[in-house]
Amino acid sequence: MTTITETAPVAVSTRAIDLSKFPDGLKTTGQHPPVYEKVRPYSDFPKKIEGPTVWKAEDYSQDMAKWTHKFTEEEIKEIGDTSDKFIQDKTPLEGISKSNFPLPKLSKRLEELRRVLIDGTGFWMFRGIPVDEWDLQKCATAYMGLGTYLGYFTSQNGRGHVLGHVKDLGEDPTKTDRVRIYRTNARQYFHTDGSDIVGLLCIAKSKIGGESDIASTHNVFNTLQERHPDVIETMTTPNWYFDRKGEVSEGAGEWIRGAILYLENERAGANARVYAKFDPNNLTSLARFNSGPDAKIPPLSEKQKYALKIWEETCAELSLHMILSPGDIQFVSNSHVFHARTAYEDHPVGAVDANGRPIRARHLMRLWLSAPESEGGWKLPFPDTLEKKRGGIQVNDQPPYCPLDAE
Repeated sequence: MTTITETAPVAVSTRAIDLSKFPDGLKTTGQHPPVYEKVRPYSDFPKKIEGPTVWKAEDYSQDMAKWTHKFTEEEIKEIGDTSDKFIQDKTPLEGISKSNFPLPKLSKRLEELRRVLIDGTGFWMFRGIPVDEWDLQKCATAYMGLGTYLGYFTSQNGRGHVLGHVKDLGEDPTKTDRVRIYRTNARQYFHTDGSDIVGLLCIAKSKIGGESDIASTHNVFNTLQERHPDVIETMTTPNWYFDRKGEVSEGAGEWIRGAILYLENERAGANARVYAKFDPNNLTSLARFNSGPDAKIPPLSEKQKYALKIWEETCAELSLHMILSPGDIQFVSNSHVFHARTAYEDHPVGAVDANGRPIRARHLMRLWLSAPESEGGWKLPFPDTLEKKRGGIQVNDQPPYCPLDAE
């Protein structure tokens, strides 16, 4: 193997933002390595975590009222009327914000939900968006308008999509070095997304499968501290390499070295929480860099492979299962909740329902939301922790874009 060289973490740019490209004056900061001197060793981690972030599936599986809210007719009217007004004003969807999407009746509930997502259980589901009555533009406007009360939209890919679409586009899920799994119908293993909060609005569901599982990261951590502390130690060691799959700015590295489990930075003091950042598809796609005589980085070790296996199995064992129906919105905090999806099969092309109406392919609109440290978010050991649009994927000066369907 050739000598490994790495680029040191680069400070987040403070140069002026081009308002013609970024209408809200904010730019996604993108993927960064951790600040290595802030990555704390396993010996600093707690033996056991306590508090509301440690939840068990059995406490929620039989009582959906604990984690769901069905919008009332009055709330739907407020969301719908505000969406109509926003569309009539012809403001670009990329420029939507709390200031131009007022929800005087719902705003308090959304602010309370934000604290649940950041500091509490880390998950929630809304029900009742009339996706069969509203067109995609109104659905997207309503959904993003709700999202403005939870965080700042970050880009989800190299094309600047701040409104993403989880839909099977027929891409090959085995081509993991260049295919993002959300564009396929394959199973998604337990992972976190590249943002503080991820949201999914179900527009249409599949014929079979495509169901959701979530697990409390802190419950999994506690369980493994008892059963397999060696796995936790492996996951806190910053010798993992993560594939950026070509979505990189000029001069940036093709991979990032880091850990899977971190402690918050020094500003958290004695209350530093365990934070997770991990997608297995960005680990198992690195063959072009970690194999052969010209390998630039080491392959996964046996200890790392074992840790991945045990982590996945434990997440599955401790997970809460849920099925998203059309009109449901699921919000999940990536900092302390892992999520997964079962493989799925769509209805055949041309299928119709009992009333003769075409059946749509499975389609979820997705948001990646930043909840920065400067506004009560987690204190991350990353160079962009204080930025409003921290995380996400930003390639050069690619502006944000809100396609209304997958492309």
